Amino acid sequence: MLDKTAEKRKNIISFVCVLAFLILVLILDQVIKPTSKMFMLLTVLQKGSVYALAAVSMNLLNGFTGLFSLGHAGFMLIGAYTYAIFTIPDKARDVVYQYYDASVRFSIPEKLGNSMGPFGTVLGVVIAVLLAGLAAAIFAYLIGLPVLRLKSDYLAIATLGFAEIIRAVFQWSKLGPVTNGSNLLKSFERTSTFKGVLFGMKLKFATFVPVLIATVSITLIVLLVNSTYGRAFKAIRDDEIAAEAMGINLAKHKMISFVTSSFFAGVAGASMAMVLSIAQASNFKSAMTYEILLMVVLGGIGSISGSVIGSMLFVAASEWWLRGLDSGTFLGINAPGVFRNGFRLVVFSVIIMVVVLFFRKGIMGDRELTDVIAGWKAKSKNKKGVTDHE
Repeated sequence: MLDKTAEKRKNIISFVCVLAFLILVLILDQVIKPTSKMFMLLTVLQKGSVYALAAVSMNLLNGFTGLFSLGHAGFMLIGAYTYAIFTIPDKARDVVYQYYDASVRFSIPEKLGNSMGPFGTVLGVVIAVLLAGLAAAIFAYLIGLPVLRLKSDYLAIATLGFAEIIRAVFQWSKLGPVTNGSNLLKSFERTSTFKGVLFGMKLKFATFVPVLIATVSITLIVLLVNSTYGRAFKAIRDDEIAAEAMGINLAKHKMISFVTSSFFAGVAGASMAMVLSIAQASNFKSAMTYEILLMVVLGGIGSISGSVIGSMLFVAASEWWLRGLDSGTFLGINAPGVFRNGFRLVVFSVIIMVVVLFFRKGIMGDRELTDVIAGWKAKSKNKKGVTDHE
């Protein structure tokens, strides 16, 4: 009974913290102006939320199920293109597809917006994001039928090959009427255009939207991990033979994990398209998968909180805190002239090595933030009890 009460209290505290964070992001969206020195904070929150969702979805597969996949960039590409294709306004479509005759001739947000007003536009964006995840999930199911029979490095090579193939296929001129070939997609619904009126106030949602998408998606992943399916995933990760002996269908649960991970990777790709305002296959290289994997490792394999923290730190360090090193200055200190162009990357690499050396299992290991806080409270109570006893 006490365990259930403690668990319920922990869930309520987590919900309140998440809600407070979303309110804070919404306030920052209104307060911080483009000319402010703190504007980079909004950029970090936008990109960090996208990568956090991508890292958590990869962790679901690599950390919780024990399947080493390197095809994440490919599924994000599918999601980004699906979202962009179905949200480009009719008037802009001929300009975007200037070298091809576009096959898709409608925008879901535009169609719903014309009939239902602003609510229809928002609903259209939600539908397009879900379609992005669904498209990635369908590809994952088709790819998973043969490749999930492989294990370890072989699975990683197969999924990495898929990501490279899908990137080349999307740039194929024969698919130009759908994907616009090697040209970028633009003019679709993006975060910079998300504005609205609430209680008579004009509000901006450029940062709030990607953060909200990531929050809702990660919450769903947390619920999945804590369900019976999540326990089956962990059993497969720990020992496949023992899991199968317990009656767990390995093929079924591996496929569920792979498809679910890819679905949320597709949603992350759609969110990335919103943030960057463009969708182009050349951006989704294998290096993107390696970066996401690095975020997972830094945060801790098997820790959702760790993936979020690792992603935010990675984006903040690479996009903001160390940016001044490329111009030769950091916190008022001049960097050596010979290193000025690439000094940021040198320092960033050293920081990563230091973190890996001192945190062998990542910043969080396989623990969640709530577990760490509970541990701190337990230690505090123990110390207080010892003091009182003395």
